[in-house]
Amino acid sequence: MSVPTPTAPDAPSPGRPRDLLAVSHVTTYRYAVPVALGPQRLMLRPHDSHDMRLLSASLTLSPPGKLRWFHDVFGNSIAMAEFDAPTRELVIRSDLVVERFGDERARDIAAEITPEARNWPFLYSPDDRADLGTMMIAQYADPGGRVLRWGQGFVAAYPTPTLGLLRDINASIQAGFAYRAREEAGTQTPIETLDRGSGTCRDFAVLMIETCRAMGLGARLISGYLRVPEESALLGAGSTHAWCEVYLPGAGWIAFDPTNGLMGSRDLIRVATVRDIRQAAPISGSFTGRPEDFLGMEVSVEVRRIEAGTLPPS
Repeated sequence: MSVPTPTAPDAPSPGRPRDLLAVSHVTTYRYAVPVALGPQRLMLRPHDSHDMRLLSASLTLSPPGKLRWFHDVFGNSIAMAEFDAPTRELVIRSDLVVERFGDERARDIAAEITPEARNWPFLYSPDDRADLGTMMIAQYADPGGRVLRWGQGFVAAYPTPTLGLLRDINASIQAGFAYRAREEAGTQTPIETLDRGSGTCRDFAVLMIETCRAMGLGARLISGYLRVPEESALLGAGSTHAWCEVYLPGAGWIAFDPTNGLMGSRDLIRVATVRDIRQAAPISGSFTGRPEDFLGMEVSVEVRRIEAGTLPPS
């Protein structure tokens, strides 16, 4: 079953930097015997913004299922899939075409930040603090304050430029920690990542988010995809990718990818925004059967640049 959900794009602004990107995300579950599938929660569809336009989207299920759409508490687009007949294989395929605009490198973000927030430490306005809410609260226990001390190690003087501090933390994770892909589910705690000196994109995103929150900054997790240009050393291709955004008054939510040391990039394709990594699974669900009936899962993600005006078939 394929469900196309096209959109009607506006005319692009002349001369505005833009990339047309096609994303194919295929997840396959295999079972030893036919099993009854429980509801599957799918968080695979991005939403439009000033920096990204969704041109087309299709969702293909095998075996066919019934879809119900809604928005979660963060405004992410969620599809619930339900299946009638037992199956030995479940394949979920999402195909997207998105247009990414702008270039964060061309922005003078430091100048955009309001004067009172340009140096750390600073206090958000009462309205911002109320709206940021749990995005400022640490989600992992750190009774000894180790994460805060690690972040304060990047502070050369008081006050210190806020954007420069964030860039240093971002760059330090990319340069000082080893990237090790991990197939098993779950995420390391920030303390575990500091102890091991290694992790995946989700571990590094959580470490930066928790460091920012410990230092009084609002931060959130982003789940999506990464386009890796040819001859690039960027890490995180072939699967979903995780990074973080930090809220800076006047400049807004600024993307940091500590896996690759990036600050903003048209190669980052945002799908979902959440408070905690445990809310970021692109697909989650259940089946009725014995644990040994589950043979495994395979995930394939391909992101490629396509020519303007070209839309792959849905």
